[in-house]
Amino acid sequence: MSAVLCRALRVTKFISVGSVRFSSGCEQRLHGSLLSGDVDRFGGVTVRDFPPQVNEDEFKDLLRESLGQWRSEGRVAVWLHVPITQSRLAAAAACHGFSFHHARGDVAVLSLWVGPGPDRLPEFATHQIGVAGDTAVREVFEETGVRSEFRSLLSIRQQHKHPGAFGMSDMYLICRLHPLSYDINFCTHECLRCDWLDLAELAKTTETTPITSRIAKLLLHGLERGFHNIDLCVEELPAVYSGMFYQLYHRPLPEG
Repeated sequence: MSAVLCRALRVTKFISVGSVRFSSGCEQRLHGSLLSGDVDRFGGVTVRDFPPQVNEDEFKDLLRESLGQWRSEGRVAVWLHVPITQSRLAAAAACHGFSFHHARGDVAVLSLWVGPGPDRLPEFATHQIGVAGDTAVREVFEETGVRSEFRSLLSIRQQHKHPGAFGMSDMYLICRLHPLSYDINFCTHECLRCDWLDLAELAKTTETTPITSRIAKLLLHGLERGFHNIDLCVEELPAVYSGMFYQLYHRPLPEG
């Protein structure tokens, strides 16, 4: 078996060069005379508590000072969770460029991108679905410089009330790609580090996430027993809407 086939591409990601990175699920609390918020692992700040009696002009000044502090610290985004009882603060936030992202129950969430380059904040949705097929090929090339072609869908991770998806359901699709090039030229705005790793070592290490370990073991099984035992193949079929098609993923059917 070719040694190349037994390697996996590891990408260590972060949302911008200047952001402060934290391990997954960890948050840092900000305190002081300015607005207080939580720093997420992408370098964004989430503010949920506001002075109860602050008026619009006072909040406008408070927010301006806070934004200056967060920008100096290299934060990339600010999220304001404004309760309906303090909805007057939304107008003040709009003066600083904030816009509505979504609303649930009695809270409206406003967002502002303060990092370098164009706004990269995700839009709100009822479900979050990760990349698959052609999208995975494009994302891998844009982030690592490695050209590849889609071979199959391997697995789907589904999680309700995902903290990183604004509490909505999250679906993450994992694809198997075949590399067409091996030289790495990664995007420094998206990635901190990118390496080829030995797949067997990746399957054995405890210094990774459970999903990475499981997929590495799944790929090793495919290498040893054949990928037809693990692949969810794709076929394009005509949709009920004229001129449109969809991709259907399933285990291969017996020939004939």
